Amino acid sequence: MILVTGASGTLGGPLTRLLAEAGADVHGLSRRAREPEDGVTWHKGDLSTGEGIDAAVAGAETIVHCASDPFHTRRDVPAARLLIESARRQGAPHLIYISIVGVDKIPYSYYRTKYAVERLIEESGLPYTILRTTQFHTLPDMVLNVLTKIPGVIVLPKGLRDQPIDVGEVAERLAQLALAGGPARRADDMGGPEVLTAEEMARAYLRARGLRRPVRVPLPLFGKAIRGFRTGHHLTPGHAVGERTWRQFLDERHTRL
Repeated sequence: MILVTGASGTLGGPLTRLLAEAGADVHGLSRRAREPEDGVTWHKGDLSTGEGIDAAVAGAETIVHCASDPFHTRRDVPAARLLIESARRQGAPHLIYISIVGVDKIPYSYYRTKYAVERLIEESGLPYTILRTTQFHTLPDMVLNVLTKIPGVIVLPKGLRDQPIDVGEVAERLAQLALAGGPARRADDMGGPEVLTAEEMARAYLRARGLRRPVRVPLPLFGKAIRGFRTGHHLTPGHAVGERTWRQFLDERHTRL
């Protein structure tokens, strides 16, 4: 049995489908009651209160923890603690956690939270695997969608780069780790196939949307977190194992839309 938290989310959704297609006994955690569908058994549970978590975890040999809230970062650590405590009560299931490249080096609030959860898992006594990846294509797509709604010139920060990765490819890797059974502790980092500047990404986005807007990169930003991003601690060019490019993602997404 494999339990996926955040099973209906951006990553959890494709992950549960892949596990079900592989014939696994897949269970998803949701805040609302749901009927079994597409090979997934659903459990109602709330990681903020602990309600229903013991019942969801019962019998799980592997837990893939995808649930996260970047807009309310303080919730992630207590949620992970509740999940770990429940897992301990149920035995010693393999706990797999999805994290982000650079969380230990960039003092950005969400990254600090992800790193704190990593440390909780490492110190939990449970068999574990932590997979760090670069940001999904969907994040810069969302940011650029917001920027293009503002009239006039699109202004971007200086010196920022990204290495976006396809969420489906990350789901495939998590499925492999879950089905393998044994813990890998820190799995190899996983990055997208290319490192791009913010300007390159914005211009590709505009082309895919058929928009004509001037782009400028004069915006100076300061602080330790920005220095970490400019230094490239969130990049992993030595592990550029992803295959789907930013342009391919844009062409498919915005042609479909």
